[in-house]
Amino acid sequence: MVAPTYPRPRRRLVGQPLLYAISMFASLGVFLFGYDQGVMSGIITGPYFIKFFGTPTAIEVGSMVAVLEIGAFITSVAAGRIGDIIGRKGTLFIGAVVFTIGGAIQTFTVGFWSMVIGRIVSGFGVGLLSTIVPIYQSEISPPSHRGALACAEFTGNVAGYAFSVWTDYFCSFIESDRSWRIPLFLQCVIGALLAGGSLVMPESPRWLIDTDRDTEGMHVIADLHGGDLLNEVAKLEFQEIKDKVILERELGEGRSYGMMWRKYKRRVLLAMSSQAFAQLNGINVISYYAPRVFEEAGWIGRQAILMTGINSIIYILSTIPPWYLVDRWGRRPILLSGAIVMGIALSATSFWMYLDVPWTPNAVVVSVIVFNAAFGYSWGPLPWLYPPEILPLIVRAKGVSLSTATNWAFNWIVGQTTPYLQEVIQWRLYLMHAFFCACSFILVYFFYPETKGIPLEEMDAVFGDGAPMDHLPLRRGSGDIQERGSYLSQSSLPPSQGGWFSRFLTRAGDTGGKDAGVYEPLTNSDGGGPEMYGYREEEEFELVDRETRRRTSLTALPS
Repeated sequence: MVAPTYPRPRRRLVGQPLLYAISMFASLGVFLFGYDQGVMSGIITGPYFIKFFGTPTAIEVGSMVAVLEIGAFITSVAAGRIGDIIGRKGTLFIGAVVFTIGGAIQTFTVGFWSMVIGRIVSGFGVGLLSTIVPIYQSEISPPSHRGALACAEFTGNVAGYAFSVWTDYFCSFIESDRSWRIPLFLQCVIGALLAGGSLVMPESPRWLIDTDRDTEGMHVIADLHGGDLLNEVAKLEFQEIKDKVILERELGEGRSYGMMWRKYKRRVLLAMSSQAFAQLNGINVISYYAPRVFEEAGWIGRQAILMTGINSIIYILSTIPPWYLVDRWGRRPILLSGAIVMGIALSATSFWMYLDVPWTPNAVVVSVIVFNAAFGYSWGPLPWLYPPEILPLIVRAKGVSLSTATNWAFNWIVGQTTPYLQEVIQWRLYLMHAFFCACSFILVYFFYPETKGIPLEEMDAVFGDGAPMDHLPLRRGSGDIQERGSYLSQSSLPPSQGGWFSRFLTRAGDTGGKDAGVYEPLTNSDGGGPEMYGYREEEEFELVDRETRRRTSLTALPS
């Protein structure tokens, strides 16, 4: 029995153009909730907004801003089950529609409570989108591109934030309530575009194969490999995904949250911790309240929004280097170095506000820009990349939903308490978040394994908590093929502990031994052929014990 072959698909884009087109469109989803996160920062300081809502208190402002996270938390928990039932593409469509409805309620709000309801409804959409987009992206992407594409996706998030800030700035010149209603209305336009476009996007091939829709799954894989249904690498990838699905079914452990927690507790906790510290490190003190931060430092009114806009441009630029570095350096060095720079920048912000001298406003702007740039390079994109790539297919949607729910829970805590803490503890607030940056450094240093270049189906070997796939071949760094069961060992995997300085700089698989580099760095190609997925045409793949696996499989592949 072999991977199914069918007539050539009719989709015009194939290979890398298709992959990049999917990634760019998926980025519209994160652009959407980036816009929603930033749009409130500029309008809450506007005179017409303040007048319309009767000079809201700090608690009321915090509620209008942060209540979105309550809705996002609820649906991000549910998104795991929804994504498994209706697929990644269907969840994306529903999330976009719900977000658009919430944006309409905010635009035509008649008071405080209708604004709160609109923010909650938008939050429902954001929760679905923020959970399913990273899953969809990771399941579409090849190992050699996975990190870069996830980082490019985060750039879309920051671009959405920057677009909202500049929209707020230009609309601040409008002398009416339209100065804040127009920015809110643009949410509806973006949401409608995403909903319409999601209808023509291909479904995740891993979800299709997992639900026994092998014909469609093979079509998508073939398209991603250049459109040739006879491509040997495409057929091999199909078979490996299918064998992984069959193996999980044979184990008969089910797909419940309880099973996930028992078997993959470490992975789930790491996924959740990455999202928790992405918020505790202080980004939404700036994203949600940057104009208030700059006003606190001495910039007044529209000048504070302008400084926020300038900061947002540098924020976008800072997200570009990880496109090239994340699949070269790895995840750990970027997270560790980012935590250091962020902690220093927040400490400097606190110090300048404490001094309160004539140059404090300019010094705070510089410190905030450095902080934002460090976050955009490190703890911004990687917590969206890490959870879906370390979690196995059988529980990926559920595990990522928990990590995303953690993001929104801590997002709400930070968003809700920041206006109050800015009034009560003032400059000490930034020292508190600098302390969390130090904690995140320690966490990554001791507990996060490197995942650079490792196929999703091989992540069990990194953590040692999944079923071995001894019947499939494993490629050595030199290109040799060897059975997984006889080659993989904890000593040959990317280190998660060791000498602190060497581990800080180490790259995935650099253990210094004979077998250093289990996973060879993958190469790029323009044609979307075998090299794109890390294989060479001259390599022969001998599938060990594959026939035995086929005869015992629970699900027959279509012939």
